[in-house]
Amino acid sequence: MSIITVVCCLMALSLSMMQKYTEIDPNAAYSMAFQSVGMKWAKYLVALGALKGMTTVLLVGALGQARYTHIAQAHMIPPWFALVHPKTGTPINATLLMTISSGLIAFFSSLDVLASLLSVSTVFIFMMMAVALLVRRYYVREVTPGINQLKLVIFLLVIIASSMGTSAYWGLRPNGWVGYVQRTPKVWGVPLVPWLPSWSVAINIFLMGSLGPPAFIRFGICTVAMLVYYILVGVHATYDMAHQQQKLDALKVKNEDEDKEEKA
Repeated sequence: MSIITVVCCLMALSLSMMQKYTEIDPNAAYSMAFQSVGMKWAKYLVALGALKGMTTVLLVGALGQARYTHIAQAHMIPPWFALVHPKTGTPINATLLMTISSGLIAFFSSLDVLASLLSVSTVFIFMMMAVALLVRRYYVREVTPGINQLKLVIFLLVIIASSMGTSAYWGLRPNGWVGYVQRTPKVWGVPLVPWLPSWSVAINIFLMGSLGPPAFIRFGICTVAMLVYYILVGVHATYDMAHQQQKLDALKVKNEDEDKEEKA
């Protein structure tokens, strides 16, 4: 991630050195920038690299279909999607579901709509991960004192509100953290806490603020629909599945104990 971050920063620096910020083409930034400095041949290399990048992203996305098998095993979606092909070992039904669904959505939607919706969803998840990291580092149930829990809530609100204010200010006009003793992570840790997660929250909210209102409307509709499904279906399905698994585990232990008694 560090290498990717450095490369992205260098790319942004080279782009701004070739063209003024106000003259950058949002639809083909690098192609038009190379053309503006007389390197017309470079725009074909950029197009080829973009095509290669999109193909790689699609292939990587296809590898993630296996997670729908685990979701189906937990009965969040019908268990039929948990079927694994006996010969290839691939989640065939989950792959068919996502392939057909993605094809239909892509066929009946425009690229800008999908790009904005995916962008706001991804950035929102990154922002929530940074907030979760702060909560995980500074809060332990039944261990953290009430005063420190209150401090954590206040600081999180300050970080999120100030980030939203910065984003709103930038959108409307284009042209204090006080830490306290934190617990030591038991398994792994992130450096520069709370500063690094706070910057992550600020940057992600800033990126969300650069998107148009339609993206947030679509994101809100999709989020509400998924929450309704999760509350009405997913919670009950996973709860029943967990209890069923506990009964099976208890029955298995009981049978093992009976076998040991018979052998004795």
